[in-house]
Amino acid sequence: MALKRMDNVGIVVEDLGKAIDFFGELGLELEGRATVEGEWAGRVTGLGDQHVEIAMMRTPDGHSRLELSRFLRPSVVADHRKAPVNALGYLRVMFTVDDIDGTLERLRNHGAQLVGEVVDYQGVYRLCYIRGPEGLLIGLAQELG
Repeated sequence: MALKRMDNVGIVVEDLGKAIDFFGELGLELEGRATVEGEWAGRVTGLGDQHVEIAMMRTPDGHSRLELSRFLRPSVVADHRKAPVNALGYLRVMFTVDDIDGTLERLRNHGAQLVGEVVDYQGVYRLCYIRGPEGLLIGLAQELG
């Protein structure tokens, strides 16, 4: 049996509203919000009794989704948001944008901070990492030429 697709990437946040605003400014569209709780959900995650607020954000091309989750129950048990890019198991999300400078300017208004600098990769891409809401690591890429 062949893999069909990747449905989404999940990120746990403390402030769901700020995360929605940030990723909305980046260009993702809020597809929907919901609360997930109950015995069935805990069986899937292995967390038992859980209560989670989620927001599903969709990329403009409709092919990718970002699931933002805020756990009400159980409490968050670990925090990897400030880990460097070379930390084992750490995830970052990379987005392609049409104007990296303009995107950075808009996202700075939502608290984004440049990690290093914007670099040119062999005349093919301009790339950078930023820290978004709650210190989340996000990559931005602009295709050149």
